[in-house]
Amino acid sequence: MSTETINADVVVIGMGPAGEHVAGSLAEKGLSVIGIEAELVGGECPYWGCIPSKMMIRAANLLQEARRVEGVAGTASVTPDWEPVATRIRDSATDDWNDQVAVDRFVGKGGQFIRGRGRLDGPKTVVVNNQRIEASIGVVVATGTSAAVPPIPGLDTVDFWTNREAVSAKELPASLIVLGAGAIGAEVAQVMSRFGTNVTVVEALDRVLPNEEPEASAVVREAWEAEGISVHTGTRAVEVRRDGENTIVVLEDGTELSAERLLVAVGRSLNGKGLGLDTVGLPADARKVAVDERMKAGEGLWAVGDITGEGLFTHVGMYQANIAIDSIQGIDGDSANYAAMSRATFTDPEVGSVGLTEQQARDAGINVTALVQNVAHTARGWLHGPGNEGVIKIVIDADREVVIGATTAGPHGGEMIAMLALAVHAEVPVSSLRTMIYAYPTFWRGIEDTLNQLG
Repeated sequence: MSTETINADVVVIGMGPAGEHVAGSLAEKGLSVIGIEAELVGGECPYWGCIPSKMMIRAANLLQEARRVEGVAGTASVTPDWEPVATRIRDSATDDWNDQVAVDRFVGKGGQFIRGRGRLDGPKTVVVNNQRIEASIGVVVATGTSAAVPPIPGLDTVDFWTNREAVSAKELPASLIVLGAGAIGAEVAQVMSRFGTNVTVVEALDRVLPNEEPEASAVVREAWEAEGISVHTGTRAVEVRRDGENTIVVLEDGTELSAERLLVAVGRSLNGKGLGLDTVGLPADARKVAVDERMKAGEGLWAVGDITGEGLFTHVGMYQANIAIDSIQGIDGDSANYAAMSRATFTDPEVGSVGLTEQQARDAGINVTALVQNVAHTARGWLHGPGNEGVIKIVIDADREVVIGATTAGPHGGEMIAMLALAVHAEVPVSSLRTMIYAYPTFWRGIEDTLNQLG
């Protein structure tokens, strides 16, 4: 089959949130843009990640709030039903994971779409299907991540789930083992437990949500165990096998766990394999595409989103995309700065985080003051009643007297972090934060309570 050569100003490989934003924005500005995607335009976030998972969480949290009525507002009888959740997810995914609306959206902006798996074939050149595309300005790599699959003996012999199968399930299993207590594993574990699944979580590191502050991890684990979730930390799975209708997971201490389903949620792998990075002077086996502060990875080459290894969040990819859009056009715009990178984990209690943890700050040689406040001991936490578990932690650079990191775990923890994220981003002096007027009785007034520990 002969290869057709076509021309464009910019080629975008990978049309997840970041890639689609770059491609669509440049097309709207009049550039000739070709977007390439092997799976679904829009990427992981709208189909299997952020959007459907939060629909699951919203439903599960409604069930739990109803269960908290007892002793506060009367009585309530709760009967979980997964069917409306599954239906809502399918509706949001546009007719069972069909991306035609997203494709039409991009084409409507003036872009050209190609379904396929693109790879670099030299500077400013991409090969996809039987086409060779030569870009006059350059190529943007935005191939994202996939669920990581650890090399556990026997894992390849069982029909395990990743986040995709968990999100798209029409029915929930009676029992579930979750390998990995990071954000994805933690969120899915709690959702399914609240819908009646018997859940066991296994985390190789010493605590759940190991990237968060230890105080937040402890609060989440305590809440899980109160709800009946079994937790094993500091131990690895060393064998997986099938036993009739169930999957057996053997831990390194010899413990054998059995469940109807196994969810593997140990992290994400960057999709750089087979991308042809060696044809543009990068290592063929590179785990990520390194970029500068303007998202450039080389001459005529940019990268945005998870493939850069920064954050692995949709909001970070979109932040990078905006920088790349200017950079590609030669506009002297903003440069990337991740000092105030924020995130939220939608467990209950919900965890919001920004900047450095206490340990990261100490490892960096910073003179640290760390303040911790129990949310239940604040005015709003006390009157909130059931479900008020949480903690506020603020990490301060004692020499500069500014906040460099914070965690807000508890009711609305992902929203509570907003004020502290702004403080980190703008390097607001702690003295200014302490002279603010904090509305009473709000959860965020707990930030004032925390800062008052400074005396």
